[in-house]
Amino acid sequence: MSGARYVGLAGAVLLTVAGHLGGALPDAPFGTTPASIWRTPDGPATLVCWLLGTALLVGAWWSLRGGTPSTRWAYVTAGLWALPLLVAPPMGSRDVYSYACQGWTYAHGVDPYAVGVAAAGCPWLDTVAPIWRDTPAPYGPVFVLLAALAVTLGGGLTGTVVLLRVIAVAGLLLAAICLPGLARAAGVPTRRAGWLVLAAPLVGVHLVAGAHNDAVMLGLLLWGLLIVVRRPGRPAALLVAGALLGLAVTVKASAVVVVPFAALAAVHGRHTVRALLRDGGWLTVGLLAALLVTSTLSGLGFGWVGGLTHSGDSEQWTSPPTAVGLVVDYAGALVGRDPQAVPVARAVALLLLAGVLVVLWWRAWQTLGGLNDDRLRVARVEPARPWVPSAARPRVALHGAALALVATVVLSPVFHPWYATWPLGLLALSAARTTWFVLPAAGAAFLALPDGTNLARFTKAPGAVAMTVLLAFVLAFVLRRRTPPRPARRS
Repeated sequence: MSGARYVGLAGAVLLTVAGHLGGALPDAPFGTTPASIWRTPDGPATLVCWLLGTALLVGAWWSLRGGTPSTRWAYVTAGLWALPLLVAPPMGSRDVYSYACQGWTYAHGVDPYAVGVAAAGCPWLDTVAPIWRDTPAPYGPVFVLLAALAVTLGGGLTGTVVLLRVIAVAGLLLAAICLPGLARAAGVPTRRAGWLVLAAPLVGVHLVAGAHNDAVMLGLLLWGLLIVVRRPGRPAALLVAGALLGLAVTVKASAVVVVPFAALAAVHGRHTVRALLRDGGWLTVGLLAALLVTSTLSGLGFGWVGGLTHSGDSEQWTSPPTAVGLVVDYAGALVGRDPQAVPVARAVALLLLAGVLVVLWWRAWQTLGGLNDDRLRVARVEPARPWVPSAARPRVALHGAALALVATVVLSPVFHPWYATWPLGLLALSAARTTWFVLPAAGAAFLALPDGTNLARFTKAPGAVAMTVLLAFVLAFVLRRRTPPRPARRS
């Protein structure tokens, strides 16, 4: 166990060294490739430290995916790994500079949902990735306010980036506080849940060092869910929980898919339509109040919803629907056609996502209804026997929410490595087996270089084909498992 701790620490130190040699520094060049990085003076050292550090960190995390000796051990180790990354420059992407410019835009009286940071005149424009300089902010008003606060208090770019990292770490600390209570409520070992979330390489590299706002969303989301599972059926608590979930949505809109499952967890007693409308209604009121208050007080309204349409401006094979569209386009090019299939594939995927979310929610509702029936049956036969472990009900709702986030990540028009942290937090709290989601999260850790270069950009065609083939195999496997075996013929 101690070996894994110090192997991971060595990995985190190597990643930090790579960040200082060739991280997403303000003056780092754009559009680099692994080959061009290699030819720079510090390039070979940067790539070696980055790849070796990632391998060590992923290997140490993977080796203990089934659980650590104790919850305290998991938390101490995750904190130890985070220490070097706290003093690293931004790594894995340049999004933190976009946050800084969007905060500067709002702080100087310009609507970040109406114009891009280039038109707003941000003085740090050269640090922002070119693809995001002319697009409006896709984040909710709560995060824009936090970014503007970081700009006001930070004074300059360095101070702003430091404060944005402090905000991200605060979100992770909030998540760390909530994880044990949620794990106990779901009947999952706290040492496993804490390890899978807090020690994940994606969390350290992209949420700590990269200062992504996904950390704030995750912290608010878990806090709201913790109140729901601890105080179901209590109007005051559900109002607060709904407000926290609303704040999570006003950081990143993807959190909204969790809300219907939180409403299931909010029900106290039997899961009936009346109980759902009663308890879920209080949760919804709190959420809507948070949306209205933050949108009104910030003066930004709901302009951020329009900004979401620009999140898919880049085309990368790491998004399955985009990969399928690219493959269709490549096939069309072979016969002299230009199908323009990517927008169509993405639209179909979003429609499919809506259907999947409805099915997942209905299955969770049916499962909880089945638990109601089991309770009645057991109560008649064995009145003194508990009808079902207390963890069953919240675990069903949390697992449904986790699968909803998985579907959102898989079917979205674009995928970035840190998106995998969305479902990771809830899967660690509800999934019986871990390999199926830990393995993709481990693989995603290798997709980006320290300066923010996304390797998917340079493997577009082979990556799209590989993703499409993998998707076909997964679909075939799922369909095969769900197809009932044919009865044997009588001879």
